[in-house]
Amino acid sequence: MNTNVGEADQVVRLMVGTILLTMSATEQLGVFGWIGGLLTLLSGTFGICLVYALLGINTCNSKWNHSSE
Repeated sequence: MNTNVGEADQVVRLMVGTILLTMSATEQLGVFGWIGGLLTLLSGTFGICLVYALLGINTCNSKWNHSSE
């Protein structure tokens, strides 16, 4: 699967994922905070978002992304 998450989007996802996991670890959020934080952190780390893929969204400007060819 090709990357579909751009650099700015990845940074935001990494920050949000970290915040959600931290809030879950301090018991401010429940199990959905763990799930959301983990999924957000993973999509930011690997640059792949399944929701973006389903909707045909691509925020990645990388020359390594071959989805438009």
